[in-house]
This record gives sequence, structure tokens and C-alpha cells, in this order.
Amino acid sequence: MRRQLLTGLRITICLLVVLGGLYPVAVWGIGRVAFRHQADGSLVKVSGTVVGSALIGQNFSDNNGNPLARYFQPRPSAPTSNGKPDPYDPTNSGGSNLGPLNADLLKAVADRVTAYRQFNGLAADAPVPVDAVTASGSGLDPDISEANADDQAKRVAAARHLDPARVLALVHAHTNERAWGFLGENTVNVLDLNLALDRLSGSP
Repeated sequence: MRRQLLTGLRITICLLVVLGGLYPVAVWGIGRVAFRHQADGSLVKVSGTVVGSALIGQNFSDNNGNPLARYFQPRPSAPTSNGKPDPYDPTNSGGSNLGPLNADLLKAVADRVTAYRQFNGLAADAPVPVDAVTASGSGLDPDISEANADDQAKRVAAARHLDPARVLALVHAHTNERAWGFLGENTVNVLDLNLALDRLSGSP
């Protein structure tokens, strides 16, 4: 019995050292050397100032929470704080947890569809991309579908007095192909696109 206990104790100590110490340090070291940008959070900088992360969505709205017409808008974000909407709060990630037949969710989606069409100058019966009116599971998705970006291009071009064709070309230039060529759909990183848009129109 004593021999078995000592053997078990030795194995436990070895595993603690390897899995609780050496392995995490090795992974951390490899991350810092080979994948430093990703390990630091994939931060995006403009003139040396951090403006966001390529992995976390953010609002492009005014101080009253109204979406800015001159920017492409991300998909809805579900996180709340003290019972009030708190979109794209990275410390409060999560979805609405409402089922597909939930009356509150159906109403919210219907309201978003109406608002999306009006904001982007679309016809009352125009199809609306699913990601434009539903939040992601994390509520922090940085990407939108290519169709969503295409729908917003005309509104953005008008707000910035740009040729719609140039804005559409910018969208397509910043479109990421589906993973491995067959998973999911083409996506556009909203922060990346908006920064390119600022450079195009000479905005700060």
C-alpha cells in the first residue's frame, strides 16, 4: 500500500510540474516569439494609437448611441449591463439566450429588419442578411457577411460623398474568403473596412 501511495504521489508531482508549469511556460514562450501580434490580442493601431482589436467588434455610433451613417455598422450585440443594452462590452460577452420562437426575439428581429432597411435606403420588401438583424453567440463578432457590407455601401458612399462603385470595390478588396474554401461564408472585418474607408476619404 505504501509503495502504491508513493508511486501515485510521484506521478502526481511530475504531472503538476509538466502540465502545470513547463507546458504553460512553453506555450506562452512560443506565443510571445512566433505569434506575438496574436498573443497581444491582435490589436489594431493607427499612428501608434490602439483603436481596437481585429478579434472584437465595436460600435460606430455617436454619443447618443445612434449609428453613424458614414461608417459600416457591425451586427447587433446582445450583452446587457444592469438590465440595459451594453453592446460590444468585451467584459460582458454573451448572447441573448432567447430561443428561435421567443416572442421578444421575434419582435427584436422584426424591428431590426425595419430599421436596417430604413437606415440603408432599401425597399420595404428587400431581403435582409441574417447577420444584420441577429447577434452572434459571443455578442462580440468583428465580422459581417459580404452581403451585409454590400447593402450598406450605398449609404456609406452617400454620407461621405464618394462614388458608390469605389466603396463597393473597397468592400470587395477587404472581403475574407470562407475558411479553407468551403466553411461558412465570405466575411468582412468591420474595423478593417472602416479604417480603409477613412484612408480613402482622408478622414482622421
